Amino acid sequence: MAQTNAATAVSNVFKTPELKDKILFTLLCLLIYRIGAHITAPGVDIQALTDFFRNQSQNGGGLLGLYDLFTGGQLSRATVFALGIMPYISASIFVQIAGAVVPQVEKMQKDEEGRKKINQWTRYATVFLAAVQAWGFALFTESLQGAIANPGFGFRLQMAFFLTTGAIFVMWLGEQITERGLGNGASLIIFFSIVERIWPGIGTTFNYVSKGVIGPFSLLVLAAVMVLVVAGVVAITMAARRILIQIPQRTMARGRMREAARSFIPLRINTAGVMPIVFAQSIIVVPGAIAQFSGNPTAQRLAELFTPGSVWYLISNAILILFFTYFYTSIIFNPIDLAENLKKQGGFIPGVKPGAKTAEYIDTVVSRITLPGAIFLTVIALLPVVISRAANVPFTFGGTSLLIVVGVALDTLAQVQQHLLLRKYDGFMKKGRLKVRGSQTAGSGF
Repeated sequence: MAQTNAATAVSNVFKTPELKDKILFTLLCLLIYRIGAHITAPGVDIQALTDFFRNQSQNGGGLLGLYDLFTGGQLSRATVFALGIMPYISASIFVQIAGAVVPQVEKMQKDEEGRKKINQWTRYATVFLAAVQAWGFALFTESLQGAIANPGFGFRLQMAFFLTTGAIFVMWLGEQITERGLGNGASLIIFFSIVERIWPGIGTTFNYVSKGVIGPFSLLVLAAVMVLVVAGVVAITMAARRILIQIPQRTMARGRMREAARSFIPLRINTAGVMPIVFAQSIIVVPGAIAQFSGNPTAQRLAELFTPGSVWYLISNAILILFFTYFYTSIIFNPIDLAENLKKQGGFIPGVKPGAKTAEYIDTVVSRITLPGAIFLTVIALLPVVISRAANVPFTFGGTSLLIVVGVALDTLAQVQQHLLLRKYDGFMKKGRLKVRGSQTAGSGF
């Protein structure tokens, strides 16, 4: 019965011309992205880069390993799309932070013309960040022995040009998917970059089993943990605390007010998404990066304290994730604006005065539900490291990757569901609605 409903829903997708065109356009853009992901920038010995990243992954990955994850392994292959969508994501995050800190930027975010100008600023910042990162990657490849045949200013300029151009093109592809395709373009690009590495990872796992590196019991434990982690990610991603609101409506007869049907404000348990883990891991790898490029003995001893799996690594990472969860939630969620919008609509929370009291109440609820979300993110980030060390396996499965994949998949599926319901087709779910993250539809992004 479930298979029949799914088949019917899929057939309904292609019965909707607009939705079919959006899906085909999105797939075309992603195909172009994956083609570019296999075109190597000139002048680089790929084997030397691959060997370096392989050694890095065995020692926890580091910042470059995290970046390589989001680009689908393109950084380790030095492709023309090696920087991927990350410069655009970084620029967008900086703009979000600026909106929370600078009142003028916050005001512009609420205006249509202001948002257009901010989007243009984001593009300029993307070009700048891409150029800086491309130049830094050129210097990094020159530091690897045997990676560059003809190092020098000419090679750096050439590498910076190819990588910056590639990053701008990827940004353009992402914007095209968002405007003309299905889902959030930046998120889908990262999603497919991560998913592409699943099958090679499965092959590597079975290769380890055949060579006796991983025992059958360890493999079963890892499989069980992965299933539990995926189930937990889905549950937390969809979980929300619903606040009851009431909006009085005027009846047509006699002009009297009557109570409207009850509605809810869904407050997500994991409002910050995957960003706290990204921020924490970006900081935790700094000692190792300094030690690697400086060669200072003191820095190397400090880096050894923060080796993945060590006590100091686990403690500091947990503290950073908890901190950034609250920090990023406070940036992207504004209870004052929510309370003001509710007041303008004439709505109210039963038992709470409109205005400042409502904002204070919502802020208290968000602070309380953020704690279990922060603890969950901490467990997701650290559990793979602990399990891999306890089971003595030479790799870790990424909780960060799972959060991104599950979140983007649910968001995209929700958009497909919405298109089907607008045209009165049956969706993928039995009751015709997909409740994602506490509401019928979900937002895009992380």
